[in-house]
This record gives sequence, structure tokens and C-alpha cells, in this order.
Amino acid sequence: MPKQVTAVLSVALLAAASLAACGDDGGGRSPNAITVWTEENLPDRMTVQNTIVSEFTKKTGVKVKLVGVAEDQFSQTLTAAAAAGDLPDVIGALPLSAVREMEAGDLLDTKTAGRVVDQLGRASFSPRALELDTSGGRLLAVPSDGWAQLILYRKDLFERAGLRAPDTYESLEAAAARLNTGGMAGITLAIAPKDSFTAQSFEHVALANGCQLVDNSGNVALDSPQCVKAFDFYAKLAKDYSVKGKQDVDSTRATYFSGKAAMMIWSSFILDELAGLRKDALPSCRECRADPQWLAENTGVVTALKGPDGSAPAQYGEIVSWAITRDAAKDPAARFVSYMMNEGYERWIGMAPEGKFPTRKGFEDKWNKLPAGVDSKKPLAEIYPADVLDALRKSPDTFARWGIPQGQGKLVGATMGELPVPKALTAIADGSLSPQVAATQAKTDVETIKRGIRE
Repeated sequence: MPKQVTAVLSVALLAAASLAACGDDGGGRSPNAITVWTEENLPDRMTVQNTIVSEFTKKTGVKVKLVGVAEDQFSQTLTAAAAAGDLPDVIGALPLSAVREMEAGDLLDTKTAGRVVDQLGRASFSPRALELDTSGGRLLAVPSDGWAQLILYRKDLFERAGLRAPDTYESLEAAAARLNTGGMAGITLAIAPKDSFTAQSFEHVALANGCQLVDNSGNVALDSPQCVKAFDFYAKLAKDYSVKGKQDVDSTRATYFSGKAAMMIWSSFILDELAGLRKDALPSCRECRADPQWLAENTGVVTALKGPDGSAPAQYGEIVSWAITRDAAKDPAARFVSYMMNEGYERWIGMAPEGKFPTRKGFEDKWNKLPAGVDSKKPLAEIYPADVLDALRKSPDTFARWGIPQGQGKLVGATMGELPVPKALTAIADGSLSPQVAATQAKTDVETIKRGIRE
């Protein structure tokens, strides 16, 4: 996920963080004390969570030790805790790959997670979010919220040129070709080989064409016809209609913000910046100088994309979840997760509403009104039209992901570490490999990574 700021908490600092955390610091399991890890570890978000925790303790009598853990340290920290027999009771804001990693290590209490969802009401959750958190008929964790990969486009330029929204391969390429003139790039697209954002952007495009990382038997499938076409399409966009050079998460945003690109693929975390609510990432287009919200008001949003070989529109997105561990004190853990998904839910998603779309129904109106932004704050409903917000809220129901439904979450995490797909894309874009050869190379590289995981 292209979080704009990442607070890194190393394993060495974990013990110190625990001492400063909220709640009881005594050892052993207790019916009135639990330990909770959270990957929402930025200081301002820890403050919000500690407030919710304090209210939970006051209401229930259950003490909570809250510990922030950085996403890039999670696997190492989890492995050490499991080996020491010192797992937390609950872990929050876990991405899908981390949930599957815990499943592979037999570290989850799936019965308690299922009980929490049943008590809250399965019908109140996004069906797709539940599906992505389910394996072998078991709900692995409680899906809490999600962020979406989006295609953002200049509505004013599209209307002037008589172009339809870029929601298919055909309409996206047609718009990129038509608007790639006069100092304006048709699209600004990540192609940097060592940037995970390139991998996320491509997966969004690839899923739209039915391209999968692995098949249902777990075999790497990146050389399928659907994937070869996706590699070809993405590399052509980057080569012919995007800004020259190895564009990445920062340069794509800067190009669109400067008014020099008609389209961009980026995550929903950009929505507050697009509206001029963050001083460290302000739109700089000519019109934006007089009106900081001009670019947001003239930007259209496409959630799901469809390729010629895709069976239905699809969208890359991340669902984060509350996991209850196998060693948890079951009742207080269940009470805590239920509280965070109900009484504390509005403040939880309010920490960053542009990247926390609710997976529970009934919170739509509240989400619309939650203030987004950092240096300035404003509800998304005051910036974006109702149809855009409606599409964003519904987007978790169209999320698709490589490897997760096939139980290959650990492989997904490993590929994001080594990035074989961005390397292949770069080779196509610079003309050194054909799409077919690059796809085969990516397949071989992923197979090597997979063997390393088994060993």
C-alpha cells in the first residue's frame, strides 16, 4: 500500500513499546487482560486507538496492552513471538497476505473470529471482504476496512474530447492516445522495477483481464494468454503514453498534481491530498493555485476495470482485518474485536477515511461525514460528488487479489519483496524483452521464490 508516511518500529524496539503501551503489563493470560498488536502504528493513529482502548476498558473492565508493529517488521516479530509462546491475543489492521501467513503457521483462532462476525451479523459485512478472509469454509479473521486502487482521470479533458470513462482496456487506451498531446501525458503510470507500487498498479490492470498469479492448483500462471496480454497492454501504456523514465509512486502523483497527465493509477489514499488537505503533497497545477480543490473537483474516479479476456470488472484492493490468535483469551479478545467493529468503528475508520472504506454496512452516512486530511480536514462528502463516494464505498465488493483465494498469501508477500513482475514490465517497456518472454521470465522467477518458501 502506498502509505504516504511509514513509521518503522523494529523488533528491538517492540519491548520498549510494550512497556509504554496502554493497559496491564503483567505476564500470563488473564480473563481481564489482553495484548493487542496493531499495524496502524503512526503516532496520531496510536493516539486514537489508545482512546478507544481506554473507553473499552472503562466499559468492560478488560485491560488492553496496545503495541504498534510496523508492517515491514510483522513477519519477523510474529515468528519470534510464536517461537517464544508469547503471541498477542489480537492483531489489528492485518493485510490479507499476513492473515494467510498466520493461517499457514496455524496461528489463528478461526472459531472465535467466526463467532464475532455471526454476533455482529454476517449480512452486515461486505460479502467479498468475508470471501477474501475465508479459506476452506472457515473465516480466518474479521475484515475491518479496505483501501482501493483507482483510475483517476481529468473529467474536464475527457468531456472536452468526448471520451467515455476509462473503465475498459479499450476506453483507457483510446483516452491515453487521444490526450497524449501538447505537453500532456495520456497517463502517468508506475514502471520503476524496484517499486512495489508498480506491482500493485499492474495487478490492478492484470486482474481486469483475468490474469492470475497462480491457478487453482497453486501453479504459477503468469505466462497465460490473459497475463501476456496484460503485460503487453501495461507496458505499451507506459512506453507510448506515459512520462519517460522509471516512474514511481511519488513521480506519478507529482505529474498528475502538476496538471501534466490526463490519467493516473493510484490508491484511494490520494483523495485527501488531491483536495489540498496535506501540505507535504499539494496539487500544483495552474488552476490549483487559486483553488486548492480544483483538481479534486475535476477528477473522475474509476474503481473496477475490465479487460477483453476478463469475465467481469475487477479491482485491486486491500482488506485489513482483526485476527484472533490461537492462544488468545477467547472471550475478552472477542469482546474487544466486537467493540472495535461496532462502538469504536466510526473512530477507527475515521483515522483515515480515504483509505478505510467500511466493510460493515450501516456506516455509509457516517463515513461520508468523517473528516479526511492532515493539515486541513474536511469530510469527503464536501469535496467529491455523491456518485464517486458511492462507488468508493461499494468498491470492497469488487476487490480481487492474486494468490489470496488460492491460499498463496505467503507467496504474494514474498513476490512483493523481490518484485519479479515490475522487472519484467520494465524489460518490455524498454524493448529488451517481448511480452511473451517477459511473462515467462516472471513466471520462472516466481517459481523460484515459491521453492524458497517451501524450503
